[in-house]
Amino acid sequence: MPATLVSARGLGKRYLIGPDAFRMQTLRDRITEVLRGRVRRSDPREFWALRDVSFDLAAGEVLGVIGRNGAGKSTLLKIISEITEPTEGEAHLFGRVASLLEVGVGFHPELSGRENVFLNGAILGMSRQEIRRKFDEIVAFAEVEQFIDTPVKRYSSGMYVRLAFAVAAHLEPDMLIVDEVLAVGDAAFQRKCLGKMENVASHQRAVMVVSHNMATIAQLCQRAIWLDRGRIVHSGPVREVVAAYLAQGAAGADTWSPPSQRDAPIALHAVSIVREGSSDIAGDEAFEVVFDYSVTGPVAPGRLALVISASDGAAIFASASTDHLPALRETWRSGRRRARCRIPGHLLAPGNYFVTISEPTEDGGDIIHDGVLSFTISEQNSLAARDGRRGAVAPLLAWSDEEAP
Repeated sequence: MPATLVSARGLGKRYLIGPDAFRMQTLRDRITEVLRGRVRRSDPREFWALRDVSFDLAAGEVLGVIGRNGAGKSTLLKIISEITEPTEGEAHLFGRVASLLEVGVGFHPELSGRENVFLNGAILGMSRQEIRRKFDEIVAFAEVEQFIDTPVKRYSSGMYVRLAFAVAAHLEPDMLIVDEVLAVGDAAFQRKCLGKMENVASHQRAVMVVSHNMATIAQLCQRAIWLDRGRIVHSGPVREVVAAYLAQGAAGADTWSPPSQRDAPIALHAVSIVREGSSDIAGDEAFEVVFDYSVTGPVAPGRLALVISASDGAAIFASASTDHLPALRETWRSGRRRARCRIPGHLLAPGNYFVTISEPTEDGGDIIHDGVLSFTISEQNSLAARDGRRGAVAPLLAWSDEEAP
């Protein structure tokens, strides 16, 4: 049996929220309030970010942690990384842990990339000799050879995360813990990171990863934990957990509306699947994903995007409102607007699908909403039904036949 590297039982983390949660009162403050007849504000309320979370992580295993924003994923990783202590329960770690939870954590902005490799390696518990032995490999993986003696405060966020991941992954931890920071890197670097995490697991070490990308979770992990409001909703084989998570999120919805966003300069009102009929979509039928939104003030350039995923979480394709432009982001036009993405007929094979969307924030970032819409492509008029062809897509492509010269 593989050795157990993490054994967590009944983990819980409580925070105090409210106006007085972190307010320290002096005797003078208290006397002044009494003399002025002021009523003390309400006592801070308890908020449990995690409650009764138990799991084991064995050597050679990759465990995914999924859930919506605020579900407790990052809190769990911070406890396992020994950054914060649980309010209740306990977690036993057997081996050396390397964590990558936020871009640049453990880096000093005034120091060069070279100095930060040694500093961060020391924080992770590595000897100077061990860091020196791996140094060239770390720098080559991060692709920052030209800037290794430049202060990291001058690095882009992509360079920051490449170097931070390279340090954490190459210094041979028994367990590697990775949060969403990989989303900062480009596609090629993300593929390289996935390969490195698979390599870590193949050497009888463990990986624990949080991601909103269900395709990444399905590809990389053997097991997954689904957290909701701090509790484990489902755990088990990754495809089973991802399918349940996506199905619960969409619940057969044709239209999804986010919580109201008061006074936001850009507000998403609704996202809808628009089609001719009300039942399943025929194989040759085109349909649209429509974003209804408003821009009422100055906001950083951005884009709307969607990912179509199969029922097991595997991504089929992605599209963005900037696909027709040379730039990845565009300037917003004010007023109430609708953005439409037309998906042609004879593209998707018969099956059940989910739509994950991302909306921009006013500072130029993105918020991801997993599997908020769902739809079914029926076998009616589909090429897959006609001749039994296999594949995630069943496109109608142009063929020609001509006399050879």
